[in-house]
Amino acid sequence: MSSIERIGVGPRMSEAVVVGNLVFLSGEVAEDTTQDAAGQTRQILAQIDETLKKAGTDKTKILKANIWLADMADFAKMNEVWDAWVPQGHTPARATVEAKLAAPEYKVEIMVVAAR
Repeated sequence: MSSIERIGVGPRMSEAVVVGNLVFLSGEVAEDTTQDAAGQTRQILAQIDETLKKAGTDKTKILKANIWLADMADFAKMNEVWDAWVPQGHTPARATVEAKLAAPEYKVEIMVVAAR
């Protein structure tokens, strides 16, 4: 059995869990929630880059992304930032849905799985 490595371990969850060659990130939300959906998406993607680096991988190896929007009206704003960030030719499988997020000030939450 593969060993399990936890990154950014907290009392409730870890930032990421690595098993074998797979890296599972927790759902990321913006720290500065005064930003619009585009601004929150930029923050989240920067956090994802940082966590993937800690795990020894990068965004070119993202296999799957789940994106939750508090309001689907923000879909285009989020996609504009996503499209500028995701490396062409390395786009992951992805789902985007509207959902009530953990706090009303959150507009976007993103969770990814990557290879290492």
